[in-house]
Amino acid sequence: MTQAFADEPEVDPVGSRFMTRVFVACAALALLSLALSLAGRWFGSAISLAGYTDDPNPIEVVVGDSVIAAPANMIRFERARRSGPAPRLDLYLRWPTLEGYTRETRDDFNNVGGRRNILFLGFEEKMMARDMSGRFEPIYRSLIVQPGRPGPAGLTIYDFAAKSGYLNETLAVADRDGRAPFVARCLEGSSAGESLAPCERDVALGDDLSLTYRFPRELLADWRFLDAAVTARATEMLRAGR
Repeated sequence: MTQAFADEPEVDPVGSRFMTRVFVACAALALLSLALSLAGRWFGSAISLAGYTDDPNPIEVVVGDSVIAAPANMIRFERARRSGPAPRLDLYLRWPTLEGYTRETRDDFNNVGGRRNILFLGFEEKMMARDMSGRFEPIYRSLIVQPGRPGPAGLTIYDFAAKSGYLNETLAVADRDGRAPFVARCLEGSSAGESLAPCERDVALGDDLSLTYRFPRELLADWRFLDAAVTARATEMLRAGR
């Protein structure tokens, strides 16, 4: 028996340690490769979102004394996607569905192919007693050049006087039975061509909020439905005040 053991080759401790190190190194490389693969998938997804989110869960933001429960994928700026008080809240919505960002609609939000069907909404505390419709008679009427020219869907388009301060802008106005007129300001010329939403209107919302929404000029032709739909969608997001 002693001779049998003597005839077996001795185990080289140096070679054994070397093989152990090779095994550990291979295992570490495998784990690193897996980690990089998983990280690549996550990071690649984050890059494709490019600051957007497709999370539809509501976030409650307090502006003034009003609580706005807006889906996260409607909130325009990443830093604003948190619950709590804020001086204002900026959203973007796809027309005509009035929904936030999704992977299926990302081309619209990225203006691929020159698409212009994104609306920009801003909620802030009311700073003026009158909204844009209420300011037509006491303010805008004295700043526009009469007469105006016919626009789409019963609108009249007015140029602003040179000394009005509204350079490269026009005023779109339409009468509404028993109500103050629809009023929106629109950029003109090169400024309009560079803007995704060159027209702007503000309306009073709730007890203490002002809602400003910007939209593509093409939607002036559908101003009745646009104004009603945007106002209704914004009102749906309001919660009881603090």
